[in-house]
Amino acid sequence: MHPLISKSACEIVGLLKSAAVTPFDCLDALEQRIAAVNPQVNALPTLCFDRARAHARKLMALPVDQRGPLAGLPVAIKDLVDVEGVRCTSGSLLYKDRIAETSDLLVQRLERNGAIVYAMSNTPEFGAGANTFNEVFGATLNPWNASLSAAGSSGGAAVALATGMAWIAHGSDLGGSLRNPASFCSVVGLRPSPGRVAETVHGKIDNTMPVEGPMARNVEDVALMLDAMTGEEPSNPLSLPSDGTSFLSAAQGGWLPRRVAVSRDLGITPVDGEVADIVMKAAYRFADLGVEVVEAHPDFSGVHECFDTFRALSYATGYGALLENGRDSLKPEVIWNTEKGLALTGSDVARAENLRGQLFARTLAFFREYDLILCPATIVPPYPVTQRYVAELNGHTFANYYQWLAIAYAFTTVCCPAISIPGGFTRDGLPVGLQIAAAPRGEARLLAAAHSLDRMLGFSKCVPMDPRVS
Repeated sequence: MHPLISKSACEIVGLLKSAAVTPFDCLDALEQRIAAVNPQVNALPTLCFDRARAHARKLMALPVDQRGPLAGLPVAIKDLVDVEGVRCTSGSLLYKDRIAETSDLLVQRLERNGAIVYAMSNTPEFGAGANTFNEVFGATLNPWNASLSAAGSSGGAAVALATGMAWIAHGSDLGGSLRNPASFCSVVGLRPSPGRVAETVHGKIDNTMPVEGPMARNVEDVALMLDAMTGEEPSNPLSLPSDGTSFLSAAQGGWLPRRVAVSRDLGITPVDGEVADIVMKAAYRFADLGVEVVEAHPDFSGVHECFDTFRALSYATGYGALLENGRDSLKPEVIWNTEKGLALTGSDVARAENLRGQLFARTLAFFREYDLILCPATIVPPYPVTQRYVAELNGHTFANYYQWLAIAYAFTTVCCPAISIPGGFTRDGLPVGLQIAAAPRGEARLLAAAHSLDRMLGFSKCVPMDPRVS
């Protein structure tokens, strides 16, 4: 392993700003690592090193203090977001040969802040489902056991981080799409509050369910990337202006919560017993820092119906037009979810809006009593990659292909930022993620607390690692 690969993103940025290394050194190290590792896990199917080196030359022409906060740090972008001049497929046969003409707002901001895009990470078709496979590039494999799923839909990003093919990576999240892969791969993924990270608007302009977010190997590196992703964009009406907060400084600031809640299941889903035990043990480590830990959770009654409706509506607005001419090329989950959205009535949407308002109000009241809540990020350890999704657990049959993700999408529905950090390992050596959520727009305190707990647990030090066959 090249010596740069095992360093943190913050360390690499420090070296770049001191001119101890150049962006070209970083790109060379990554290209070498990808050649050695990617054939085993299929995390980064599209590489753009020529574009990256051209961008690096332009960046190097500037004084070091004008190269942005990332200073030439390479970043992997999930193959659901456009990068100008790069093959961008969304994991769909409909777009398998598509070259993006312009970059998404998110990519433009990252590049203005000194990021260098060198690869597109694998994703299921249009991000549908929590197992990263598609008909264009195939499946991404879990590096802790290459016969298992890396989860999804940001599975390629998580695997690239875990195996040293990325220092930071972009992910996106609707029903846990960056938290689930972080959990399955023992890395860190943050779902920010809606509007915190602006992206190009497609379809519904006020959609607060899907968000873009940072992924990395530890909490500090996630905070570093979040700083480079945030800021107001007039062409995205939900985007939030920066208030001057440095999320990296907040993460390093040492703030600790006074009182936190912990829950095995949020009262809405079965959870594998070993996973629940690992997470509860990790969560109670907060008590060692003088934090009061109480078993409690918000009342999430109605969250399944609410999320079902808004997810379906999102698919109808995003992919409804594709059904007319591209049905034969779409995976069955995309077809089902889109048709469900197209069949919604006005009363269905009105009921879901009212349910969501009630959920939101109850959650805000909960966070007036507790600073944070901790629970599992996923309800099972990594499962076989040949299995499309989790259909049943503990005798409970899930109603659809994504309901097993409820422990993540509960926080999506109420607009809470949530992070998955490595929480431990099963007896079989498989990663388990600990999820921490805060009140809406509470990223600064969330990152500070997560950083303290992450350092205490120490599991982030287990990566980068070489893939394991079994």
